[in-house]
Amino acid sequence: MLALGNPGPEYAATRHNAGFLAGDALVARWRLPKFKRIGPALVSDGDVAGEHVFVVKPQTYMNRSGIAARPLLGRDDFDVARDLLVLVDEFALPVGTFRIRPHGSAGGHNGLKSIEATLRSREYPRLRIGVGPLPEGADWADYVLAPFEPDERETLDATLPRIVDCVACWMEEGIEAAMNRFNRRGSESD
Repeated sequence: MLALGNPGPEYAATRHNAGFLAGDALVARWRLPKFKRIGPALVSDGDVAGEHVFVVKPQTYMNRSGIAARPLLGRDDFDVARDLLVLVDEFALPVGTFRIRPHGSAGGHNGLKSIEATLRSREYPRLRIGVGPLPEGADWADYVLAPFEPDERETLDATLPRIVDCVACWMEEGIEAAMNRFNRRGSESD
């Protein structure tokens, strides 16, 4: 998993770091080791449901997130469409919702643009985590770089277990099962 966000304490509580928060939730639920610095990223890895997984948090700032994906390109056994899931914030979705998709456009998101440039492909799964709605007339950059309001953070924290369940479903059953189970009724599972 490639969990997107910006490094540093000044960004830790911002909407743009929803991907980092989801990555932290995965590591906690799966009881993976603490993140350690490896090149341009913080990485935690271990076995989950019979698979060796990596949770990667780029430390390059959002618009250069693709740098952390470069090492994957040299692996013969790596299939972008099968082995990579990007966890990313989305201001077009309300807080408390998320959507998983097998591919798509960057939708103006600089982190996804950077990953697409590195991978030379849009054919990778992404899980968009709602941090919206963007208030009318608000600048999207200012909005995503601002901290969550307390009620928004509470809602996101309550959503993180479902996000982890969705990622586990994607790993164990595939993208179609994860989409069918989690992309309906406001991301609520059965």
